[in-house]
Amino acid sequence: MPDGHRGRPGTATRTQFNIGRALPFLVLALTLLADVFTPDRERFDRLLVAAPALAAVTWSVRGTIGIGLLAMAARLLLGFTRGEPVAPELVASETVIAGVTAAAAWVSQVRTRYERDLRELTAVAEVVQRVVLRPLPARLGRFDLHLLYVAAAAKARIGGDFYEAVRVPGAVRIMLGDVQGKGLGAVETASVLLGSFRAAVNDAPGLAALADRLEEGLARYGAWDPDSDAAERFATVVLVELPDGEDVARFLSCGHPAPLLQHGAEVAPVHFADPSLPVNLAGLADSRHHIEQVPFGPGDRLLLYTDGVSETRDRTGTFYPLEPRLRAWAAQPAEELPALLHEDLADYGADGLDDDVAALLVVFPPEAH
Repeated sequence: MPDGHRGRPGTATRTQFNIGRALPFLVLALTLLADVFTPDRERFDRLLVAAPALAAVTWSVRGTIGIGLLAMAARLLLGFTRGEPVAPELVASETVIAGVTAAAAWVSQVRTRYERDLRELTAVAEVVQRVVLRPLPARLGRFDLHLLYVAAAAKARIGGDFYEAVRVPGAVRIMLGDVQGKGLGAVETASVLLGSFRAAVNDAPGLAALADRLEEGLARYGAWDPDSDAAERFATVVLVELPDGEDVARFLSCGHPAPLLQHGAEVAPVHFADPSLPVNLAGLADSRHHIEQVPFGPGDRLLLYTDGVSETRDRTGTFYPLEPRLRAWAAQPAEELPALLHEDLADYGADGLDDDVAALLVVFPPEAH
């Protein structure tokens, strides 16, 4: 996914894994050296049981058993080095190591089975992600797209924030939204809204009709499954239309944070005189959708984001200063901004990132006119 920055195992994780695999051999080597080069009254052979126990963390069942046999051989070697006879003490030591090895092999088997199941679930999650949150193209029509998406849940790839961008006849249409709450219920609601958007985006005559289709889609889903968590949730959404042949951008906000428009070094939020209510709350008040239109020409940038960005707080409770940050990054290459924003948010937050984060930078390249 272009510019889609998500937490994945990196160099540090691989280094920790390699260290874990080396630890059993390090224990064996240090134990042998300590026992050989210290007085006979100092006994370190009891530490050999740690080798198979540590092996269970990273090694396969066969590897764990092999390391256990090495530990038993090392104990036998130390006994011969000291010249001790095959005595009950040696037999007892070997029995203890054999017992620990058997237990470690069982733990290794359970661990490897769990890891295999986890890999299968991760593969399924990857497929679901590509269906629910499809990768965005690097360019759509005249515009470049750069995405930052981070799910708050540990190891999750999908959260309650959602996005979509589609080329339709005569325009590019974009949706970015945020479902109230977190967890699987938020993901379910997001998937319903994405399905409604994709079904209606080509045929809807305008953004107002598109917003109505989102409302209808969520209401229909709730009627089909009244017990669904999705029927009780609302979502803030911003819809954008970038028409062909016109250097303008049209917006409709359903209670969503205002996008930031960058023109040169100037950054300002899009002003919504009459924003609509969030999706699934429209029945609380009578209102009509109001469309905002602003100039959007070559060289301009537009940042759509969710409240996971704007409401990140530092240790003093101060909200993340997104607008000043974007102004300071005005000269930065557009493709670098998602990673820059991700790193800055993680550093700024008192507890890192504790909410879903989605930010989509739409760029009108100067040469695209």
